[in-house]
Amino acid sequence: MDKILIIVPILLYLSAMLFIAYRVNKIKNSSESFTNEYYIGGRSMGGFVLAMTIVATYVGASSFIGGPGIAYKLGLGWVLLACIQVPTAFFTLGVLGKKLSIISRKLDAITIFDVLKARYNNNFLNILSSIMLIIFFISAIVAQFIGGARLFEAVTGLSYTTGLIIFSSVVIIYTTFGGFRAVTLTDAIQAVVMFAATIVLFFVILRHGNGMENIMMKIKEIDPNLLKPDSGGNIAKPFIMSFWILVGIGILGLPATTIRCMAFKDAKAMHNAMIIGTSLVGVLVLGMHLVGVMGRAIIPDLQEVDKIIPILALKNLYPTLAGVFIGGPLAAVMSTVDSLLIISSSTLIKDLYVTYLDKNASENKIKKISMWTSFLIGLLVFILSVKPISLITWINLFALGGQEIVFFCPLILGLYWKRANATGAIASIFFGIVAYLYLEITKTKIFSLHNIVPSLVVALTAFVIFSLIGKKSDEKTIEVFFEYWMYVANKSTYSPRSHHFYK
Repeated sequence: MDKILIIVPILLYLSAMLFIAYRVNKIKNSSESFTNEYYIGGRSMGGFVLAMTIVATYVGASSFIGGPGIAYKLGLGWVLLACIQVPTAFFTLGVLGKKLSIISRKLDAITIFDVLKARYNNNFLNILSSIMLIIFFISAIVAQFIGGARLFEAVTGLSYTTGLIIFSSVVIIYTTFGGFRAVTLTDAIQAVVMFAATIVLFFVILRHGNGMENIMMKIKEIDPNLLKPDSGGNIAKPFIMSFWILVGIGILGLPATTIRCMAFKDAKAMHNAMIIGTSLVGVLVLGMHLVGVMGRAIIPDLQEVDKIIPILALKNLYPTLAGVFIGGPLAAVMSTVDSLLIISSSTLIKDLYVTYLDKNASENKIKKISMWTSFLIGLLVFILSVKPISLITWINLFALGGQEIVFFCPLILGLYWKRANATGAIASIFFGIVAYLYLEITKTKIFSLHNIVPSLVVALTAFVIFSLIGKKSDEKTIEVFFEYWMYVANKSTYSPRSHHFYK
């Protein structure tokens, strides 16, 4: 009976996600093309939705399942490390938000690749970066699918495969048919669910453990190192610095969050999102990782640490309430997967197929192949997830690192350094990825740093050197990307339509 009471709210939650996709698919926006509507939602996001979708996209399985599991093993040191992620929304929107929004509107850009295409005007770069994105996105989606299926397994008692089928089917369907607008709306709901689940579970565990002081005393008895900032040497100082790069500065190179900078309605929405998003990430990251540590006092000998959050919910909440709030980690997984799927689809269709194979494709044709592509990518990832890999946090970190190496230098330096060019961008991707894969495959560590740090240094060095050697960008490109205030000050007379992007 308890299992039924747990499963019913979860099924209702999944059904609600499908219903949203159905309703959104019925929306007809005559003023927008299919690609504009499907991939960026007609640039209509308000502040609250923008904040929610950034948070929901970024806070995935690693933060709600894998992260608390590592916190369970390593203690408060990992909680402190995880809090590096708190400024995600503030940093992303503050550095990229306004400029990327203005430029994307000037260019009618729908994807990150539209911006890169206009900045560098190089077909090889477009194809290379698109392929790299697909590879690392698939790795990231696999990690999320595994996390979602394991959650189902732990909560419902169903097999891993059954959980994978149910979870993946729902995500694939609502992303395929609803597009970006469905993704952002479901993300907003999922972020609210995550927030509520974090708050409720934190206070329930706090009460169950008879207060924070008592919980910490129990943890100290188990292992005093769990209360130390470096977990008694289990978290190396070089790794701490690496984390600042990987989930701090490096997030500016993540396409899934960056694309949000092209889709909000106005400056007010952006500013509100910076405040709301930062506050929410703080609650989610700190709350969930603390729950993972506190769980050590409640269940001191757990073997499958990735399941600490669902197990705590099941053991300490009424069955129906547990089912409702298991939706928190489930929402975290789904909200990341849907964003990765929609961007993967846009990359293959908008940036590769339409650009190089069928420039005159009709709206109806693009609509059909976009939906089919979203579906087939989801199906491919499902197949790759049938045999799960342990510790999904590390898979996710690998995928994050790969994305940052590919996009950080071309995007950031392309927006803020006039001398940046295609030669530098290609060299950055090539040398950065080669270095990253070599270090990962050979398991080589340089000064005990995470491999993202030396790889990004290689990528940045290559970008600067080869940009200085290569041909300078043309005047039209410089005008579009660095004299954008002309557009803001005088929209009526300034137009970049002569730019190569439109030809």
